[in-house]
Amino acid sequence: MTPLVRSVRSADTLTRDALAVLQPGFTGTTAPDWLLRRLGEGLVSVGLFGRNVADPAQLAALTGRLRAEREELIVAIDEEGGDVTRLEVRGGSSFPGNHALGAVDDTGLTRAVARELGRRLADCGINLNWAPSADVNSNPANPVIGVRSFGAEPQLVARHTAAYVEGLQSAGVAACTKHFPGHGDTAVDSHHDLPRIAADLNTLRERELVPFRAAVAAGTRAVMSAHILLPALDAEHPATLSPAVLHGLLRAPEAEGGLGFDGLIVTDGMEMQAISATYGIERGSVLALAAGADAICVGGGPADEGIVLRLRDALVRAVREGELPEQRLADAAARVRALAGRARSTGPGEGAAPAPGIGLTAARRALRRTAAGSYRPLTEPVHVAAFTPLANIAVGDETPWGVAAELVRLLPGTETATCTAEAAAASGTAALVGGLLTAAAGRRLVAVVRDVHRHPWMADALHTLLAARPDTAVVEMGVPQAPPQGALHIATHGAARVCAQAAAEALTGRRPSPDE
Repeated sequence: MTPLVRSVRSADTLTRDALAVLQPGFTGTTAPDWLLRRLGEGLVSVGLFGRNVADPAQLAALTGRLRAEREELIVAIDEEGGDVTRLEVRGGSSFPGNHALGAVDDTGLTRAVARELGRRLADCGINLNWAPSADVNSNPANPVIGVRSFGAEPQLVARHTAAYVEGLQSAGVAACTKHFPGHGDTAVDSHHDLPRIAADLNTLRERELVPFRAAVAAGTRAVMSAHILLPALDAEHPATLSPAVLHGLLRAPEAEGGLGFDGLIVTDGMEMQAISATYGIERGSVLALAAGADAICVGGGPADEGIVLRLRDALVRAVREGELPEQRLADAAARVRALAGRARSTGPGEGAAPAPGIGLTAARRALRRTAAGSYRPLTEPVHVAAFTPLANIAVGDETPWGVAAELVRLLPGTETATCTAEAAAASGTAALVGGLLTAAAGRRLVAVVRDVHRHPWMADALHTLLAARPDTAVVEMGVPQAPPQGALHIATHGAARVCAQAAAEALTGRRPSPDE
């Protein structure tokens, strides 16, 4: 009977370890029964998304219910601030994103912003943030990083990545620096396909890896892998599935050319097409663990008990069939549990003093104005033309952007029109702009764009509009790569709500009173 007992105990341990390495999501604003049940069976992490958040009180109640089932628990969220927000998914973020902080280039400010964001997360019961983005935005055509990056210069990105990690973790929330070894030099979104970076190893070390070295030196508790192919490191496997990248580069000691990272390695979402379309989620998860990942992030798309059971069983089967070493799975599970225990010991907020206005202060400092001549501030209701690109999946289409709502607060009666690539293609640029001019009916115009350098239709429409109405003000809420245009050009370096508020203040020359 002894061998049977040992076998059952081994099977139970294996199953618990397989559950421990998963970071799944779920739907709804309350914890489903299946999730609570799996927490009792060995699940150690839960990932939250915008669909799980209504308000801070609800979120605190949700995380409290989860911890009632398992006290040592990692509750993770993708809260970068700026364009990528889950806490304020339906209203826009109270914090500017990385690109705005990089534009200011005050590491003390970045540290303070991250600390306040961390304090709010901790107060809601969240102890792991899938942030910051340490990507060097070296490719202006990048469709998924852009304003999520601190900038295009490696040393600037490095010092702000380190400051962000320090600020966030000083509030008791573990940082998960992403997307290793760097998603900045891509023209493809890994949500849709597998990007390929052709840079040689020296370029990677002098550019992409610089901010990650800074993050490791700053003590980041976790690093998230990227679903990108780097032939200089591994010609066959994307970074998330590559032993050469995760074990050989990220984990290897500095003396051997690695980063010497000893914390938790988390994968990017395994449902993203760069992995799922080629390997499948189950097979991809097995390969990721074998390559050196410790935690499997899944749930931004599939978010039910079925995906958890499929992945659990795939990992158990891979161990039994010899494809995944049992010790590798055990080590990964131990790292997850160690972070869960450490997160519990730090406690919410760690006494971080509230700084509620720091986000708006940062957004105002990030603003850059370029005037073609003397520009009269707006004093009457205006017409806003919002040239709206397709939102990338990381940002989502729930979060509002633009300056119209903030201008309405300052100039009641302001109206807005949304212009898209589809509308431009259907009617033609001349007709699109003609409609805007007719709708404006003599009012002053504000054109709002986002990464105009990446969208030819947007650039054409803006050029046509400015030819007809040179007094138009232009607000660029993406990366200000294109030359400034308009009677007044404002670069916000991001589309967070506070960036819009700062832009509206600059357009009107006044700030709203507290009761407005």
